Amino acid sequence: MGLAHRTACIQAMRTFTAGSVHRADDAKDANTDASSSADEPKKTLPQKASHIVRSILHGSEQVRQETRDTLSKVLARGKYVHELAMHRVKPGYMDEYKSVVAELYPRIVRNLSPKVKLVGSWETDIGDLDTAIHVWEYQGYRALSEAYSMYKTEPAYKELHQRLQPLLRERNSQVMLEFKFWPTHPPVTKGGVYELRSYTLKPGMLLEWEQNWRVGVECRRHHEEPMGAWFSQLGDLNQVHHLWQYPDLHVRKEVRESAWSENGWPETVLNTVPLIQSMSSRIMLPMAFSSLK
Repeated sequence: MGLAHRTACIQAMRTFTAGSVHRADDAKDANTDASSSADEPKKTLPQKASHIVRSILHGSEQVRQETRDTLSKVLARGKYVHELAMHRVKPGYMDEYKSVVAELYPRIVRNLSPKVKLVGSWETDIGDLDTAIHVWEYQGYRALSEAYSMYKTEPAYKELHQRLQPLLRERNSQVMLEFKFWPTHPPVTKGGVYELRSYTLKPGMLLEWEQNWRVGVECRRHHEEPMGAWFSQLGDLNQVHHLWQYPDLHVRKEVRESAWSENGWPETVLNTVPLIQSMSSRIMLPMAFSSLK
């Protein structure tokens, strides 16, 4: 491992350790606050019950505020909104499907750029077959809403969408934000294969996931190309997606095995596995018009 990459990995681990110390200090402060609250007037039984119910259903106001601040200022890069669109195509119709989207999606980009960009479009080669994955990038929620409105009202787009409908078994859309430490890769032609690794986390585990992967991605960056990482905001929640690129599956195997020799990577795996509720991996091939291919 090069000195610069080792230094980056070690620095990321130090940052993570410092964060753990701060969390321990926060816990001490919380205990102090709890002790001082003993002098406050005691709540009646109904008041206590109401407080417990509100905390369970909605969380305390302090927790809600800290969560909002953390997600907006710490986790998300805050520059763009991304959408993951998954289309499950009827068996035998993938070629016709790709012909329609090859006409539709570049037209959307030409007409709506720079507010709307297509990060990439892929066909699943290993995993859930007969599936197309598209990742869109919008300059905020207003650009997303404007694009959605245009899809529903412009005759040319409505016609192409109507041509798609008979070819599909199912559609799914998820609005996401990109992690601040892992910005989406700009357009590039590299060839090879892409892997989309999707994780459903246990509720409340996103912050801990981010803190560990902030270390992990630095430990793997010089072995492989991190193309993007997002966490869901609308649609299926508590989900994280990581996008990687490899020349081929053999290189993928070698890269993933070599990562275990990196300082910090085994700890990342050890700390994040307990956070996962379920996970999946898709090996994908880029479509001809994809910006990442």
